[in-house]
Amino acid sequence: MAEELTPETPEESAEEPVKQRKNSLYLGVSDELAENMKSGWADTELRDLEPIPQAAETAARRAALSARFPGERLVVPAGNLKTRSNDTDYPFRASVEYAYLTGNQTEDGVLVLEPVADGHRATVYLLPRSDRENGEFWLSGQGELWVGRRHSLNEAEKRCGIPAADVRELAGTLREATGPVRVVRGYDAGIEAALTDKVTGERDEELRVFLSEARLVKDDFEVGELQKAVDSTVRGFEDVVRVLDKAEATSERYIEGTFFLRARVEGNDIGYGTIAAAGPHACTLHWVRNDGPVRSGDLLLLDAGVETHTYYTADVTRTLPVNGRYTEVQKKVYDAVYEAQEAGIAAVKPGGKYRDFHDAAQRVLAEKLVEWGLVEGPVEQVLELGLQRRWTLHGTGHMLGMDVHDCAAARVESYVDGTLEPGMVLTVEPGLYFQADDLTVPEEYRGIGVRIEDDILVTADGNRNLSDGLPRRSDEVEAWMAGLKG
Repeated sequence: MAEELTPETPEESAEEPVKQRKNSLYLGVSDELAENMKSGWADTELRDLEPIPQAAETAARRAALSARFPGERLVVPAGNLKTRSNDTDYPFRASVEYAYLTGNQTEDGVLVLEPVADGHRATVYLLPRSDRENGEFWLSGQGELWVGRRHSLNEAEKRCGIPAADVRELAGTLREATGPVRVVRGYDAGIEAALTDKVTGERDEELRVFLSEARLVKDDFEVGELQKAVDSTVRGFEDVVRVLDKAEATSERYIEGTFFLRARVEGNDIGYGTIAAAGPHACTLHWVRNDGPVRSGDLLLLDAGVETHTYYTADVTRTLPVNGRYTEVQKKVYDAVYEAQEAGIAAVKPGGKYRDFHDAAQRVLAEKLVEWGLVEGPVEQVLELGLQRRWTLHGTGHMLGMDVHDCAAARVESYVDGTLEPGMVLTVEPGLYFQADDLTVPEEYRGIGVRIEDDILVTADGNRNLSDGLPRRSDEVEAWMAGLKG
């Protein structure tokens, strides 16, 4: 990795000349070189840009936000780069709230809705292209020749369909602002500091909750993006099955890396840390270390999702026999989880309670545990006391969208105590986990963990399984794996 000449940021470079890096191999920049670098560059302004595909949807979302908070200034930051170590940064991902309302994904961006007589005037504040006059474009670590070209403000305006302005002037403007203001907190400390005497935690939380609940029902664009994410995820699972022999020769990391390749080729990234849990690691719900062995005869619990370029993620789990065939006890546990998932998916329908799919799946699992003699019945008492949770552990699903656990700030009455509507997308993912050290179950069960997870769209007349491209029934899984392995 090359070493840039200066640690200065674009914000600093707008106010003063770019400074010399402390340990640069160059002693400085001569006046002649500085002057030379200012000229001789072609005009690269992009003039025939089309709006982003979701421009109409983001405009409608801003209109709904405007109607909810009339007469108030609304500030929604994208966030800033975060340092990984010294002068290297983590890959940037804009805040969901900002990306949902603008479609823009660049660091330091801020959407401001300014109250006007008939609603709000939206402006997206962004960093312009890096400055060629003061040398920022080639001397700064965030300059164009180091990290790539930013869109100009005119280009960004054409793409997003929102007037664009220089974000480096925004903090001063906000300090002088009057009237009620709300800001989405936690993404941009500088913007929050500029508003520190104008906002309250309670009012800001109301804004965050509204934007979370607005995402409960997906529009057609969002459903299409989620289907893209799922389709890529299906191909990622197929990739993994084809290389299980290589994973056996190495570790769970081979599985993680194989799926990541698909995610980066077809999407933006993985939507969350891939869980590639083989053997008893499948009993650890969020096993993301992925450094364990992959052995023939064991199960592989693969929980993974591709994230699209617009940030919508799939979230799918399959539990696969590494050698392609379930043992008798593995199949017994797997089939019980499959039966529970079938009951859960059947309960997903418009007008139903959100909790219905969880209750339906948990009932099946409780019945199986009683039937197997692992817990004493009756089933109603097991469910009332939650005794099945020793082996089921987690809830049976969650909302899905731009976050893998989407709409998390929504009110309880709107989410888990709410009613399902067409356009909602949720996961149904029951599981059974028998820990390797659980002495309350027969030894043959210990170390077996099974989860089956699909992404379900609520439709006008029931539901649609977006991830039905992957088999679920145990015999179909075995046949599918055999076909992929040739």
